Amino acid sequence: MANVVQSPDHLHERPATGTLPDINRISILAAMIALAYILANFVVFPEPDISMQIPGFYLNIPVNINTLTSILVAGLMATGSDWLLRSHPSLNGRPTFPHWILPSLTALVIGVPLNKIPYGLLWWMGLLLGTIVVVMVLLGEYISIDAKDIRQPVASAGLSAVAYTQFLVLCSAMRAEEVRLFFIVPILTIAVWLVCLRTMHLRLHGEWTVYEAGVIAFIVGQIAAAFHYWPFSSVSYGLVLLGLAYALTSLICGLIEGKPLRRIVWEPLVTVALTWSAAFWIL
Repeated sequence: MANVVQSPDHLHERPATGTLPDINRISILAAMIALAYILANFVVFPEPDISMQIPGFYLNIPVNINTLTSILVAGLMATGSDWLLRSHPSLNGRPTFPHWILPSLTALVIGVPLNKIPYGLLWWMGLLLGTIVVVMVLLGEYISIDAKDIRQPVASAGLSAVAYTQFLVLCSAMRAEEVRLFFIVPILTIAVWLVCLRTMHLRLHGEWTVYEAGVIAFIVGQIAAAFHYWPFSSVSYGLVLLGLAYALTSLICGLIEGKPLRRIVWEPLVTVALTWSAAFWIL
C-alpha cells in the first residue's frame, strides 16, 4: 500500500483562534492607568483659570489636576497601545494608529465620572471597573488585527459597543456638569468623530471613512447645540445624541456596502425611534 505523504504546510498552519497579547504588557498598562488616577487624589496642584475677553464673549477655562491627569493618561495609553500591538505576529508592518483610538478614549472617559465621585469605596469600584474595561478594549484591539481570527467578529462587535457606551457616558457626564455650549459642542463633535471613525473602520473591514465620519460628527454637533438649552436630563441628552450617531453610522455603512436603500433605512429609523422615545420618556 502506498504511503500517504501529507503536505508539510498543515504543520505550520496558524491556529484559528490566533494569539493573545503578552500578559505582562497588559498588566503594566492597567497598573499605569490605575496608578495615575490614584495619585491624582493626593497631588496638590494650583488651579489657575485661563481667562480672556473675546469681543462679545468672556472665555474662562479652569485648569485642574483631574483634567491634566485624564489627558496625560490618554496620551500614555496611545503610546502603550502601540507598544502592545506591535508584538502581534500578524501586524506585518501595518500602522497601529487605528487601534489607539478606543484605548485612549476609554482611558480619558473613565476619568470623567471618577472626577465627580467622592474618594472612597464607590470611587475604588469605579476605578476597578474602568481598568477592566481598558484591559478588555486592549484585548479586543489586539484580536481585531488578524482578520482570520475566528474571534475577530466578536471582538469588533464588542469594541463598537464599548465605543458607543463611552460616547453616552461622556455626553451624560458633560450634561450633568452643565458644561457651557462653547466647550461641549466641540468636545462632543471630536468625540463622536473618533467613535464613528473607528466603528466604521471595524464594520467596513479596514476601510477609512474620514469624511463620512466628519459629516456624522458635524450633524451630531449641531443637534447637541440645538438641544443644549432644552430641559433634558443628562441621560436623555446622551440618548438623543447616541441614537442619532448610531443611526447615521449604520445608514452610511449600508450605503458604502451597496445595500438597497429600502433595506438599510429600517435599522436607523428603529434606533432613532427607540432612543429618542426613551430620552423623552425619562425627560
